[in-house]
Amino acid sequence: MAGLLFALFAYLGFGLACVALLLFIASPLSTALGLPIHIDASIFPPVSPWLAGALNLGLIALFGLQHSVMARPGFKQWLSATVPVHLQRAVYLVASSIMVAVLIMLWQPLPAMVWQVQDGFNATLIWMLHGFGWLLLVAATFMINHFELFGLAQPFRQWRNLPVPHDEFRTSWLYRYMRHPIYTGWLVIFWATPQMSVGHLLFAIGMSAYIVVGIIYEERDLIATFGGRYRDYRRRVPVLIPGLKI
Repeated sequence: MAGLLFALFAYLGFGLACVALLLFIASPLSTALGLPIHIDASIFPPVSPWLAGALNLGLIALFGLQHSVMARPGFKQWLSATVPVHLQRAVYLVASSIMVAVLIMLWQPLPAMVWQVQDGFNATLIWMLHGFGWLLLVAATFMINHFELFGLAQPFRQWRNLPVPHDEFRTSWLYRYMRHPIYTGWLVIFWATPQMSVGHLLFAIGMSAYIVVGIIYEERDLIATFGGRYRDYRRRVPVLIPGLKI
């Protein structure tokens, strides 16, 4: 029972981290709400643009390193010496939530505008696209196994003494048309904004680069798990956009 409560704590904490990230990226919304911290504002004194850029790139690299390393099978095997397998996903969520908080708190704004859509109608359309990115991201987690992905199913099975299911290769719903709809949702979120500052552009480029690297490593692991079945799936289905070979 204690493990399930810890996993629930990790799940709720990660949900709060995602809300914080939403407000961090959507700087006009944060400004309207009077929040002092977002992608274009900080509570710390400003630093030079070059130093701000270097610090921000370091934060993105640290974020990507934590996510990539902890998702690898080798790290999970090492972690098994101290953390039970059914709680490893919850530990991953806690670490990810901490990294999101660190990135948000230490981010250095670069508020000069690259583009700014003034027309209210067009800006609304862009915000609708941004919202669609979040909807796509969340919906895609339920198209596979939301509660397995976010670490609740594993401790529940342990608590109820239920058998662990075999790894299952699923291609339901959007996964029939794109291999990584969750990443597609993130990319829409990063780039769909009517106000693109230099800092936001740096964030979008850095996180997009991390997604490319993440896809490479994730697909390597999927091939190792599912073999020829995943190779055939990869040949037939685009990575991110239905109908396109990307």
